Amino acid sequence: MEGEGERMERQRSGLPTDGEWQEGGCHCGAVRFRVHVRERRHLVCNCSICSMKGFLGLIVSAADFELLAGDEALVSYRFNTRVAEHRFCRTCGIHPFSRPRSHPEGYDVNVRCLDGIYEDWQADPFDGHKWEDNVGSIR
Repeated sequence: MEGEGERMERQRSGLPTDGEWQEGGCHCGAVRFRVHVRERRHLVCNCSICSMKGFLGLIVSAADFELLAGDEALVSYRFNTRVAEHRFCRTCGIHPFSRPRSHPEGYDVNVRCLDGIYEDWQADPFDGHKWEDNVGSIR
């Protein structure tokens, strides 16, 4: 949670100040990030990769995401259209975020990688098995 001074500095720099900034990272701590959370809700996607990883997605703009540490620790995985870039920690294998096909200029953050509790967040189902039919609902 950020303090009043940090909030004022973000306001002066033009960064978002509504909502809250939360930090997160991978299991081993090599990758650390900060994300601006405007609403405590995430997507539960049933596509093959999200289901297998247990990924709970929070889609944010590039301005609402900051990689604090570990760019050199991240490896990428792309499949199918190769537009989405799934990022994994090369040490512990955790998938903290991706550059999603639905929002290639933004980020999809794994809520399970945030420091703190997410169980009180609203979970919104997304039918990723029929991605083409449903992507309009999250754009």
